[in-house]
Amino acid sequence: MTALILIVDDNALNAILVSDYLTSKGYRTIVTNDGSNAMDLVSELQPDLVLMDIQMPAMNGIEAIRHIRADPHVQTTPVIALTALAMPGDRERCLNAGANEYVSKPVSMRTLAEIIAQHLKIADS
Repeated sequence: MTALILIVDDNALNAILVSDYLTSKGYRTIVTNDGSNAMDLVSELQPDLVLMDIQMPAMNGIEAIRHIRADPHVQTTPVIALTALAMPGDRERCLNAGANEYVSKPVSMRTLAEIIAQHLKIADS
């Protein structure tokens, strides 16, 4: 079965662009725009990978990642922090919260697809 990727981004255009690209690469995608919804969807659907924006209203990506890591049913799901944050220490904050990877925007879709493929191989082994 094709891998399911949850895209969490409060910028609808970014989410659509990433979703369309990943769909063209053969992935199934689900999109949500906040961390609280992401936690519910991760628990319910158990996606193969999560792309998590960090700066979002209500619940930010850091907090959502921490909640995902606290859930024993999904705590090993790869989470890629995909964010415009570029301040010193932001990468470490994301990784310390439990993200498997930190990618700053803008990122080329090709690079993003390569990173996703690497993490899905790790998850499959």
